[in-house]
Amino acid sequence: MDVQNEINELRRKIRHHSRLYYVYDKPEISDYDFDMLMQRLKALEALHPELITPDSPTQRVGDVTLPQFEQVRHQVPLESLTDVFSYEELFAFGKRMDEMIAEPHDYDVEPKIDGLSMSLEYENGVFVRGATRGDGQVGENVTENLRTVRSLPLHIENAPERLIVRGEVYMSKAVFDQLNAEREIKGEQLLANPRNAAAGSMRQLDPKVAASRKLDIICFNLQYTSGPAYKNHTETLDAMREMGFPVVSYSHFSNIQDCVKQIEWLGENRDALPYDMDGAVIKINSLSQREALGSTAKAPRWAVAFKYPPERKESKVLDVVVQVGRTGVLTPKVLVEPIRLAGTTVSAATLHNQDNIDRLDLRIGDTVVLQKAGEIIPEVLEVNKSKRPANSVPFKMPELCPECGAPVVRDEDGAALRCTNPECPAQLLRTVAHFASREAMDIDGLGISVCESLINNGLIKTAAELYYLNAEQLVELDRMGEKSAANLIAAIEKSKEAGLSRLVCAFGIRQVGQKAAKVLAAHFADLDELMAASADELTLIPDIGAITANFITEWFAKPQSQHQIKLLREADVDFTSKEERKDNRFAGLTFVLTGTLSKYTRDEASAIIESYGGKASGSVSKKTSYVLAGENAGSKLTKAEALGISIISEDDFAAMIT
Repeated sequence: MDVQNEINELRRKIRHHSRLYYVYDKPEISDYDFDMLMQRLKALEALHPELITPDSPTQRVGDVTLPQFEQVRHQVPLESLTDVFSYEELFAFGKRMDEMIAEPHDYDVEPKIDGLSMSLEYENGVFVRGATRGDGQVGENVTENLRTVRSLPLHIENAPERLIVRGEVYMSKAVFDQLNAEREIKGEQLLANPRNAAAGSMRQLDPKVAASRKLDIICFNLQYTSGPAYKNHTETLDAMREMGFPVVSYSHFSNIQDCVKQIEWLGENRDALPYDMDGAVIKINSLSQREALGSTAKAPRWAVAFKYPPERKESKVLDVVVQVGRTGVLTPKVLVEPIRLAGTTVSAATLHNQDNIDRLDLRIGDTVVLQKAGEIIPEVLEVNKSKRPANSVPFKMPELCPECGAPVVRDEDGAALRCTNPECPAQLLRTVAHFASREAMDIDGLGISVCESLINNGLIKTAAELYYLNAEQLVELDRMGEKSAANLIAAIEKSKEAGLSRLVCAFGIRQVGQKAAKVLAAHFADLDELMAASADELTLIPDIGAITANFITEWFAKPQSQHQIKLLREADVDFTSKEERKDNRFAGLTFVLTGTLSKYTRDEASAIIESYGGKASGSVSKKTSYVLAGENAGSKLTKAEALGISIISEDDFAAMIT
């Protein structure tokens, strides 16, 4: 078999097994065997890059970095649905359908997936473009990000010449939980819910980020086809499934009353679904009847979305435990008897801080009412004091750190308690993981599990000690071979040249994230110059307030910090700034970018503004100094004009920086 034929056969097999896995949930081969097919295809394409095609299964890696998203006008509008919140409203919808449709009609009921709606375009069976819903008429081109979605077919056999399908990109519950667990360990802000996580992933300019999020898609409407005509919606769903699309499950009913039974069943069985759902969709099945009914200015007349009310349940408080985060904050968590709530088993909920505990008057042994905020995050709504056991006592946060025994202090705002020991063992894993993270020193291969292994084996006690490791030490760790060890040492060595902004971010100083670190690095030539600055001097720098300035000087004054800096210096870590240092002509000015820029990417323009001491903001307000408007500027331009804010062109901007 020649190379071209082998490649074609591998692609055929991979598409076949992907379809069985994602569409029919009936895999015929193991994950390992599937991976071997993919590895062979990658190897052949690497040897013969001229044979790579856009629809190859290997083209999901997201190698192309996007400068910005172009606008896409939908050939068929992506309409939103009218929401109903009670069965009375649903019956009223059914009555309207009976009045408006003379002939017999039936309904389709589907779960309403809580994700991001997409338009998917195919030409001659090849996926060519994908766009967000946007305002229904115009969306954003996210084709490269969509290519990374593992369940989206990039090639369709026996497809019509042109095809447009509507689907919902989502993050599965399992992936969301895993991602948040990793973020918690790193001390990063937790994602609010899978829907926001999916939306944020789809709008990443670097498709590799989208690829790392392991997103999925389910399709639920055939928007356009140049192929055969269909009589009803369920026929189109079956046809889409045959083409290889993962398709939403549906049920078919002749009246609204039977639809209600299915809606109730879906609500009771949400936990069995891999994705979050926030309701059920009820649609007229006949396509000709839909066309006759048409749409209002806002939504189709032939469909509604039934929204479930937030589920609330009671459970007994077993205990209150206190956890210590990367920055030393003590967070109380209530442990309860496990209950099923909004589709998942809940056994714990955050209590935030002592003030919230006092507000609830929560005690061990109490019966509490739980709800998921946004249907995702468990929270305690109230205490059922009628079920309170005798002799219960109010819960008080500890005065000493539960991990290291060091004193704890209240933050300036009086809400959070914080451990005073920067070398607290509970903080170490999160501290090291943050130090190595993408936005900090960006040490490739140093994930959570490796950090944990290094700490548990006594190889490091501070992040700075990473630079004193050797490959011989690493190969002794579980699942760490010689090649992996050598690659990690090389990545650690490479990070020495990351520069001042990344290093300052890596320190994990309170209120000093990636942006503040860049501001500091643009102002100071090296770390020694930054350390010598007083709090008063720091407050003169744009975006560095008095509280942040105090956090910076206090961190550098600690003996533990000085020890770490000494280790970094002796390891030859670069302390110099790599930020382009210019004048402060934009000091105190805020710019907002809108529309499509031709001379700069948005990131380039923002970097220029910040290099001159200005601030690049994402929203227009009374504090905005200038709006830099490119082509097809939208609502931001309109708002700026209403507020009387100065609007400048790219030529105007170029003149300001010359």
